[in-house]
Amino acid sequence: MVAFKHPDEIDKAGDYNLSHIDLINHKGDTLDLKLIVVELNIYESIYKNAVTGTVVITDAKNQIGRLQIQGLERISFKLSTPGASKKNVTLDASAETGEPFHVYKITDRKQAGPGVLMYTLHFASREFMRNIRTKVSQAYEGRLDEAVQSIFKDKDYLDSRKRLKFEPTGNADKIVIPNLRPFDAIQMIAEKSLPEKSGGTGYFFYETTKAYHFRSWESMVTTQGSAKRVPKQTFFYMPLKHKDDNIKDEIGHKFKSVQSYRFINNFHDVAANTALGTYGQRVITHNLYDKSYNIADYNYHNSYQQSVHTDYTNDYTDRYKYAIATTPVDYDNVKGVSDYPESMTTLQSTTQFLHNTPAGGYGIDVFADGYLRSKRISQFNQILHGTCLKLVVKGQSYLEPGDLIEFRMRPVDSDPTDVEEDYRYGGQYIISKIRHQVTTEDYVMVLECAKDSVVNPVVMGSPEYVANSERAELYDIYENEGTSHLTNIHG
Repeated sequence: MVAFKHPDEIDKAGDYNLSHIDLINHKGDTLDLKLIVVELNIYESIYKNAVTGTVVITDAKNQIGRLQIQGLERISFKLSTPGASKKNVTLDASAETGEPFHVYKITDRKQAGPGVLMYTLHFASREFMRNIRTKVSQAYEGRLDEAVQSIFKDKDYLDSRKRLKFEPTGNADKIVIPNLRPFDAIQMIAEKSLPEKSGGTGYFFYETTKAYHFRSWESMVTTQGSAKRVPKQTFFYMPLKHKDDNIKDEIGHKFKSVQSYRFINNFHDVAANTALGTYGQRVITHNLYDKSYNIADYNYHNSYQQSVHTDYTNDYTDRYKYAIATTPVDYDNVKGVSDYPESMTTLQSTTQFLHNTPAGGYGIDVFADGYLRSKRISQFNQILHGTCLKLVVKGQSYLEPGDLIEFRMRPVDSDPTDVEEDYRYGGQYIISKIRHQVTTEDYVMVLECAKDSVVNPVVMGSPEYVANSERAELYDIYENEGTSHLTNIHG
């Protein structure tokens, strides 16, 4: 399946450089799989702590049997888009300049034909295996991102040699890790982390094929927490066979072309998002130190402008780009979807002076605990259960989860008077997942992208609800049926 090309020359969108796929066994013996690999898949996501992948193999010479595969092997390769040969835009898992992946199981072994076996090798990054083998039992004090850096580098924990791109936190605290796996320990810290330069709550810790990341959603949308970020790529929905003599860069045109797209879910499921507390919720915090309690009500629309969202332009209209309008939703003609905090009610315990400071669970004022928890739940719901787009595009090795892209549902060269742009489902998205799929013929990427806003501000509507002057009618069936049925029964 290997494509032998000059690293800086490209003939068509979908070309790739993949000089070798080496399988290195526990004894150090190397087998080049390039002639027997049918498909290579690599998976990365902002929701996953490690990169994983699969290699589908057809084997007519029992190569795997002779190599004595035991699940202790490594896979080495280097994948890039021609013209993107730099290290920060290449999927480098080579033994020379990168870090090979670790094989951990074989599945789907079957007879594909006379004398031909087919099976799938599953692999993951080294940190995936280190996480399974080690536990963290230690206390950390100070800025929360520094605790993550320590776990990441510590030779007794993840012991990672990779690059970690971190966003400094604005809060500090003492964290005691109670015998947790490194990924779980970092996740515990991520849930309490507050960005230094934006109003977000909670961090993502994930690996891409370029580096590890510890950052907030706001850092993906903006630079420095407040400056507009330029989309890394703009995609249009247009047929790949579309021809236009005015297009000078046909290859670049096809890189921006979407082969297919669909929406996995969108913000129209108001019932689910209401029940999950996306719009409104109540958190009751119980302070174990002084036995007091505090009630914090979260309102999606009132809190919207306190953080940054995907269609951010650094303009005053950003505060009105809600994913759902403030329009009243019931007979009272007053309350919107965010005005029902009891849609989701949770109880959270907190305490002061656990580490000899009056701070609460986030290392700041204890009274902020309930609000910060509800804000974090709402933000993650907006990302997970908001508008989610799935794109199939030509392989571009320089893209990674966490990148900002733009998606236009109108072809780039169409007449805007004939095809109107969709300002709800178009606009800017964050890439949340990538599947790199390399076959003998092509390199494509399946992108899952998320957004938590709309391009144009949502205008409050005027509902047609008319309050009934009378209340609900209560009807007693015994009283209204009378006793005539007794005569029928007893004669």
